[in-house]
Amino acid sequence: MIEFTVTDIAPMHPSPILTHAATAYQAPLPGPGKFTRWTGIVWHKLSTHAAYLISPLCVLALWTWLTHAHLFPPQIAVAPLAVWHDFGARLSSGELPANLAISLERLIFGFAAGALPGIVFGIALARSARVEAYCGFTFAALRQMPTLVMIPIFVLILGVDESLKIVIVAKASFFPIALAAREAVRAIPRSQLEVAQLLGLRGYMLYRQVIVPAIVSGVVTGMRVALGRSWLVLVSAELLAADSGIGEMMELARESLQIDTVMVCLFVTGTTGFLLDRLLRVIELTLLRRRLA
Repeated sequence: MIEFTVTDIAPMHPSPILTHAATAYQAPLPGPGKFTRWTGIVWHKLSTHAAYLISPLCVLALWTWLTHAHLFPPQIAVAPLAVWHDFGARLSSGELPANLAISLERLIFGFAAGALPGIVFGIALARSARVEAYCGFTFAALRQMPTLVMIPIFVLILGVDESLKIVIVAKASFFPIALAAREAVRAIPRSQLEVAQLLGLRGYMLYRQVIVPAIVSGVVTGMRVALGRSWLVLVSAELLAADSGIGEMMELARESLQIDTVMVCLFVTGTTGFLLDRLLRVIELTLLRRRLA
């Protein structure tokens, strides 16, 4: 009879082929389907945008409580529902769209009249030592003068015609855009300009292929600031000296104690400014992505 011990029996090793097959094959983990990913993205976007409504809803709730608490006279503290009804009435009558269109037309012409010279002047300030020496101090001094303070002077010189509003908007937009253009040109690396000159880019070609593409993002940022200021200054000028526009409509409602119409004009003014800022923000992000691409 033959006896075997444990040490006499050779250990059984798995086949190399089976080991390789077992390690190579792994069952795929169940991943989220397309529908699950799509719903997750939609829910994330909805939750993000819903967060923007928290503060307006809080303001609306506080406003409603103040009107029902009778802490202020009813002629002053109008209810949100009354403002909504007045908004519908002004909208259906065409008065609100007509005045808003007039104000936007003034804004467009005045902003264009201030933005284009502002870009050119800002580039000249950064590129020319002579322009900086002759105009730098005057530019800095005039930039510190509030546009609203200069409205009475403009009224004495230009009257209350359309030229007054366009000049005021142009002044409010010129200085922020010129300052943004100057700083954007100064931020261009000197080595980049030297390489461009070594490649033979001078004069018009240097500005077209190097300087202007490099300052677009900074100039658009300055245009966002300038557009917001221009819109506020325009509405303020219409409050003081105008025969049409959203500011003039607000002033007439104030004189006749139509506080609901005043609130409508306030909300329209704020919403319009917000939408204009978002528009330039989208343009700014688009240009930034193209530059980084």
